Amino acid sequence: MREWNLIVLGNLDSTSEVEGRTFVGGNLVGSSSNYNIHEVDPSPNGKPGLTVVGNVAGGHKNLNNGSGAVIGGAVTSGFNLNGPNQTVRVGGAISNTNVNQNTVESNLNASDPTFLFGLQQQSSLLNTSLTNLSKDLGGLASNSQITGFSTRPVFNAQPDADGVAVFNITSDQAFDFREVSFELNGADTVIVNVSGKNATLRANFVGDADGLGEKVIWNFPDAENVDVKTAWRGSVLAPEANGTTGNYIQGSAVFGNLTQRGEMHVGTYSGGYSYNPGDPSDPGDPGDPGDPGTPVPEPGPIGLMVLALGGLFFWRRRARRGQTA
Repeated sequence: MREWNLIVLGNLDSTSEVEGRTFVGGNLVGSSSNYNIHEVDPSPNGKPGLTVVGNVAGGHKNLNNGSGAVIGGAVTSGFNLNGPNQTVRVGGAISNTNVNQNTVESNLNASDPTFLFGLQQQSSLLNTSLTNLSKDLGGLASNSQITGFSTRPVFNAQPDADGVAVFNITSDQAFDFREVSFELNGADTVIVNVSGKNATLRANFVGDADGLGEKVIWNFPDAENVDVKTAWRGSVLAPEANGTTGNYIQGSAVFGNLTQRGEMHVGTYSGGYSYNPGDPSDPGDPGDPGDPGTPVPEPGPIGLMVLALGGLFFWRRRARRGQTA
């Protein structure tokens, strides 16, 4: 999640902007939209500001701070390349783009059949990893308390020995929230599991809400639709949901498909988890084909989000086994 500000596993329809890096597993459409507008740290894995597995259409897309792009299909919208020394690699044709001093490579699918296949494979693996992760996080037992639960809840984190606090609520309860505040109490990661197929989020955040995206993951393991109507604080994990945003999200976000009318702000998840690959025969270890949450090597634009979240998943599996041993 340090790598990507926004991941959309399917299609993204955007008229807004993303401060950090963006991954789209399907097509990117909509009127003019902006990517990598915040000068974030360079990707440690060389990821561009925008990755799209499908086509890019609609109004011009603005690539900022020299971030570049990798596109599996065609670009009919055109890019505005803001910032020097950008590299744009496109599987199909590209139009309406002034190259200037930048590098634009097009029709790569014709010269390199593995170009599009590699992006599609990475998108599929990312989809599987994040979906399984969301389901497993959704199965965690609550260990923390909420006070003032009806309309003005205070999430009082009670982190375990490993710094993880878990809350379990329903989408109906989340809909009733008007003001939300968090007491992190030293928690490294706070997981709020929200059950239900449809979730409408309209609460205001009060208190010290800045930085919640770095610690708090709102997980929607069952959701088919998530509508974010107000400015939302905390990272959002809804890999099977059709999302709609009407205001900004401050944190990382994962949706199945997204109609984006609000900005994505940095302040992305930065939980400090790591795991030891260990013995592949251990069902909680990476490399075990029987483990549905096993992360995979990421040669292309998947990035560190799966590694960071996957590390949390495996770490929790190990913790639970240690408690029952």
